[in-house]
Amino acid sequence: MSRLIIRHETRYDYERPVRFGLHRLLVRPRDSHAIRIGAATLTLSPPGETRWAYDALGNCVCWFSPQGEARRLTILSELEIERFPAPLAALPIHDPKSASPVDYDLTDRAVLAPFMAPADEDVEGLMPWLRGQAGLVGGTALEFLLRLTWSIHEQFEYIARWEEGVQSPARTLATGSGTCRDFAWLMVEGLRRLGYAARFVTGYLHSPGAAVRGAGATHAWCEVFLPELGWTEFDPTNGLAESSSLIPVAVSRTPAEAAPISGAIFGDPGRCDLTVDVDVSAAPPVFVAA
Repeated sequence: MSRLIIRHETRYDYERPVRFGLHRLLVRPRDSHAIRIGAATLTLSPPGETRWAYDALGNCVCWFSPQGEARRLTILSELEIERFPAPLAALPIHDPKSASPVDYDLTDRAVLAPFMAPADEDVEGLMPWLRGQAGLVGGTALEFLLRLTWSIHEQFEYIARWEEGVQSPARTLATGSGTCRDFAWLMVEGLRRLGYAARFVTGYLHSPGAAVRGAGATHAWCEVFLPELGWTEFDPTNGLAESSSLIPVAVSRTPAEAAPISGAIFGDPGRCDLTVDVDVSAAPPVFVAA
């Protein structure tokens, strides 16, 4: 178990005052067997009404209605969490349906269908690239997924990109580069075309003392549903699987649905600057009196 402090501040600065519409915030993980929230604070400026709800995928959503006019919108989420890792190394796989290609039960397939259907039409070169990956056939599905995760990590150049949106799989393949959300989306859409149920995940990355890609910002990776294992995390940006370094906040069918902050403004803002600061650090030790 590890205790972590997460500070995530998003700031929008506008040249002229604007009014604000309803905003959707995805900044709080859902308590589970893997993550326990000890403390959570949300500081909002300008102030406004908030309402919490779970969406259709179980994500914890805050609906925020900023009041009045302002030239700046600030959203600061501060969390203290406990992370309970469950490494794959200790999990033997016995289910015959876990062979590659994977075979889902009918009851699972009915629920997983939306995550098995591809969503991106710009996939030129995707299937030839998938067929070219060594070891595509044979072994368990888990073994194949681990190879594919490491293959993306090794083949593509990581380039930080601050503008919104995700590259299409075709563009990532054509340029041989991208950021974490691009690699996650490439893996999600590729696996769907091979019959896997896969979904897009956003959250945070904590890996002190190790060289990782995507630290210091929000992070994105892929989850795949496997018989006997359930939803399993794969981070192609860093070649990780079911790592305690990954702190999931939201899951979705497409990247657009997992944006940490989305909303509308009214009026002419002029120039708009976006600043995002994320810090994930170990919580100070707790001393108990003898």
